[in-house]
Amino acid sequence: MTPIRMEKIETALRVVLDFNDAFNRHDAAGMMALMTDDCVFENTHPAPDGTVYAGKEAVTRFWQEFFRESPQAHIEIEEAFGLGNQRCVMRWKYTWVDASGAKGHVRGVDIFKVRDGLICEKLSYVKG
Repeated sequence: MTPIRMEKIETALRVVLDFNDAFNRHDAAGMMALMTDDCVFENTHPAPDGTVYAGKEAVTRFWQEFFRESPQAHIEIEEAFGLGNQRCVMRWKYTWVDASGAKGHVRGVDIFKVRDGLICEKLSYVKG
């Protein structure tokens, strides 16, 4: 692998890791600063196909509402790696505490597409 190609993989992976850091701070604005204007986010809910949100405005609204409804949401990265110069895969464990105080978690994977140093696509899948 050439040094230039490795640098592109590392750059894409860094954006994904920064995105997850912003998620864990519940910083929707910080997350969206790392996404393109024409971004697409495919959520895991409702099963089996989830919901697709397209464009920065729709994706921003989703995250703002998500953090309001799940104020203790946290994603622990189990593994992350880059493929080519545009794709990154992240295996994760998502934990939360519901309104009654009960803790829960699910495990899943996100497939990211990065374009020009920003995330343009985030496809989420969960074990269920």
